[in-house]
Amino acid sequence: MQTRLLKIGDKMYNAKQDGFEDFVRYSFSEVVCLTKTLAVLKNGTRLVNTPRVSFLEAIGYSVSQKKGVHWHILTIDTIREAQKEQQKIIIHEWFETKVFSFEEKVKIYSDFID
Repeated sequence: MQTRLLKIGDKMYNAKQDGFEDFVRYSFSEVVCLTKTLAVLKNGTRLVNTPRVSFLEAIGYSVSQKKGVHWHILTIDTIREAQKEQQKIIIHEWFETKVFSFEEKVKIYSDFID
């Protein structure tokens, strides 16, 4: 990936995960303002406008005052991954809150046995 300074209009994302068992949760924003050294996102996050090596992507932009937190330039592949991860979260939360009747349990069981 080519390194470059951010510019107004760049779409950015951040991904968080609380441990290996947790889902990846994506946040999205857009660069709306530039200073000499910072890029300010629409959500108020201030990024150091210097590309750095990141664990998630080859290049990331660290959050001002939080050097270990990086935002990355959004790609179509990232959007697809975020959609898949969101679907997993929706399914998990549905099963966590759903109370199954005995008839529903029988149907689920029979679907898995067949």
